[in-house]
Parts: sequence; structure tokens; C-alpha cells
Amino acid sequence: MALDALFSWYIEKRISRITKFTNEAESCQAKVLHDLISQAQNTSFGNTYHFSEIEDYAIFKSKVPLGDYNSLKKYIELAKEGTSDVLWPGKSIWFAKSSGTTGERMKVLPVTKDALHNNHHAGGKDILALYYKNYPSRKLYSKKHLVIGGSGEIQLINQDIFVGDLSAIIVKNLPWWTEYRRTPAVEIALIADWEEKLERMAQTTLNENVALIVGVPSWTLLLIKRILKITGADNIHEVWPNLELYIHGGMNISPYLEEFNKISDPGKLNFMESYNASEGCFGLQDQKDHRDLLLLTDAEVFYEFIPMEFFDGINSKVIMDLNCVEINTEYALVISTSSGLWRYIIGDTIRFTSTAPYRFVVSGRTTQYVNAFGEKMIVKQTEEAIALACKACNAHITDFTVGPYFNSTKSNGGHEWMIEFEQEPKDLSHFEEEIDRILKALNSDYETKRFGNINIDFPKFNYLKPKSFEAWLKKKGKLGGQHKVPRLMNDRSIIEDLISAKE
Repeated sequence: MALDALFSWYIEKRISRITKFTNEAESCQAKVLHDLISQAQNTSFGNTYHFSEIEDYAIFKSKVPLGDYNSLKKYIELAKEGTSDVLWPGKSIWFAKSSGTTGERMKVLPVTKDALHNNHHAGGKDILALYYKNYPSRKLYSKKHLVIGGSGEIQLINQDIFVGDLSAIIVKNLPWWTEYRRTPAVEIALIADWEEKLERMAQTTLNENVALIVGVPSWTLLLIKRILKITGADNIHEVWPNLELYIHGGMNISPYLEEFNKISDPGKLNFMESYNASEGCFGLQDQKDHRDLLLLTDAEVFYEFIPMEFFDGINSKVIMDLNCVEINTEYALVISTSSGLWRYIIGDTIRFTSTAPYRFVVSGRTTQYVNAFGEKMIVKQTEEAIALACKACNAHITDFTVGPYFNSTKSNGGHEWMIEFEQEPKDLSHFEEEIDRILKALNSDYETKRFGNINIDFPKFNYLKPKSFEAWLKKKGKLGGQHKVPRLMNDRSIIEDLISAKE
């Protein structure tokens, strides 16, 4: 169709820009920092920290302190009250709600017009350009694009100041040519009640000609399974024969891949990952057969990195820019953006897999780990372990979380797993042994401390009835597209919550 040809021509024009920031990442980052500082020098924040005197990264690092939500909150509150030129030039009218993965407190983060268009929207266009490059002659535009967002409620809080989930802000401000192909209708996409929204989405999209889905894996699976139940189909390609692309993010897809393969025709569904958080869009999958992400170095975000061995929150002393990073080192991610988040510790950890070009994986959260016995267990290791164990034992999970347990009699302890299955393994003992074996292979500290069951004993496993995690999220007010179950906690708060609900 003419529309497909026109869209293909338009989107593929972005490849030259992507190639430039891929091959010239360091110079792109230097320019981004210069532009951010130059534009914000007359803001309240810029005046406080003398942006007019900053000429390079070394001066920037010496003058501007590391920040987190607490340190920037007073500026954000001023902007939310309608004050102009606080963290970024002009008046910020959009604020994204973000509770993080573990926090009970709701954060409210500015999303400026510059960041919306030149970061979030740009990232969406870039991932489509990369898809067209990797899979030539696509015909996506003549078909529907299903966007599964989070809770869509948008609150008007002060004249023209709005607060809502990032996905709702993006949907409300999509370019016309994107909105033209998006489904479901806005009034359904912005329903706040997730259970009602899921049912309405299923009923209204099952007869659409969907070629592309965007959403978090766990909630996307829920929607697809509801559609299969309504239609009686065995797999989603019986409903949407032209479905070819799933853009996912927000959590590691590895534990869910087997389930996606189960509900789709083999080889028909292509996967691409996007690292798009409330704070910004930072990375995209640019290769067909590798899931590490290309760092977006020319998207109005300047990056810094704190090696996790030196991480001490805003008091961290070892901070570096892109020029100094190494592969296979865990870093806490620090960002400065055109939304006015300055040297902001986002809470995610990443690990570079390549520095030419700069590709990385999201490895976890600075607050999500288990280190009760010196094992330094991170999210990515547990996700990989359960994915491999499920594959070996022909099992499929719905969700899981891990925390420590303590044995006062033996003066040791171990890890306690809470798992909800979509399909249980036939041999649970073998499944449990596989998880322990794989973790030993992935984490040498865990392997050492597991030796002889002296420091760390064999894991405990609790198996939850269906919809247990969904009920837990609902109880916490976090049911919906962008919320997710914390994978790891270094205390027993979530474990005890789930055990109590089980009893």
C-alpha cells in the first residue's frame, strides 16, 4: 500500500542519525551536556549551581551535586505549582507518576515538551527505524498498533498542570500519524481501573487487524490470554494473523518467553526491547538476535555511572562519564535530562556488554538485591536462573519474588522463593535443584557460601495459587500495565506479606 511505502521511507530516514550517535557516542554526549547546561543556565536550578560557569564535564561534576528524588523534590514541587523556569526553561505542565518497583511513596517527575518530543517520542521512532532496517519491506503502518499502557487516570491539579502515568501522558500527546493507527480508543486506553480496562481492551481489539503490540510482558500476556479465552483460539495469530512485532520493556522478558512462544505461531512474532522509564528513554534493541540495548547518546540525556562497589547514594564518590566505563561492571545509572532531572540517580543498574558501540543490559535496581550472607545476588541472576530452570523442566511462571530467610538454630539461612506458575513442572524437586545449580554457575559468591550448606542453606520454595501476585499488587494500589512485582528484596517484607495472604 502507498501508506506503507511512505511510512517506510519516512522512518528509515532516521537510520543516518542512529548511525552517527552509535559511532560517535562520546562526542554526542559532550554536545548533549553542553546543550542541556546552556539551555538551563537561567533556571532556578541553573542559577543556584552556576551553570553559566560550566564549560565541561569536570566542572559540571564539581559544581552540581548528585541528586535523587528527595534532593530535587523542592524544585519539582515548585514546578508542579506552576512556577516557570525552575529545573528547565518554561513551564512544565506534565508530571509522570512513578512509584519505582519497591517504594510505597509515589514520586512525581516532570516531563517537559522537549523531553516528550526529543526523547520519548524520538525513542519510539528510532526503534521502528531499527526494526525496518533489520526486517526490510515491513507493512506495519496500514495495520493497527496496540498500546498497553499503565493506569490511565490523569489528574488536573493546578489550572493546566497534569499528573498521570507516563504511558497516559504519551498517549495524550502522540503525533497525529501515530494516533491514527493506535488502538484501543483513548477513552479505553485511559481507564484507571486495570481490570475494567483489560476486559474493554480485549473486547474492542480482538476484531482489529493488529500488527504491533507495545507493553510490559506480564500484563501483555494477561490481555492475550483473555482474548484467546473469548475467541476460543489456540494462539494469537489465529486472532491477529498479521501480528509480527512485540515491543516490550519494564521487566526482563526471559522468564516469559516460553509463554509467549506457547501462545503465538513459531517464528511469526519478533521481539524488540525498549528501555523507556518515567525519567526518560535510554536504550533500544538494535540487533535481531541479541537482546542487549544500544545506549541512546543523542536524545537529550547525559549519562553518568557509579560502580556498584562504590555506590553510596548521593554520597557516592566514584562517578564517571561514558569515556571511562568498562564491560561486565555493574553501574548505578545517573542521568541529566531536558526534563530537568540533574545528576539524578534513577535507581536502575546496568552492565555494558560492549563499548564499541555502547550496548548494555539492565541488571537490576540499586535497592533490589539479596546480600544477607555476602552473596551479592542481583535481579538478572535470579531471572536467568528461573528462565533456564523453567525451560529445563517444561514449566511456565506467572511471577516470582525472592528474599532471605534466617535459621537461628544453625546460625545461617538462605533464599526464599515465592513462585506462581502458569504451568507447574512435573518434578518440583528437580526444578528447585536446577535453580540452585544455575545460581551457583552464575554467582561465584553464592556458590562459595553454599558449599557444605555452612553459610547459605538450600533455598526454600513457596508455590502460590493463581492470581496471588495480582491480588498483592491490587492491595498495594499497583495493579496495572507499568507496575511490577519486585524480584529481590534484602528483607522479608514482601515474603511475609505473601505468606500471610497464603494462610
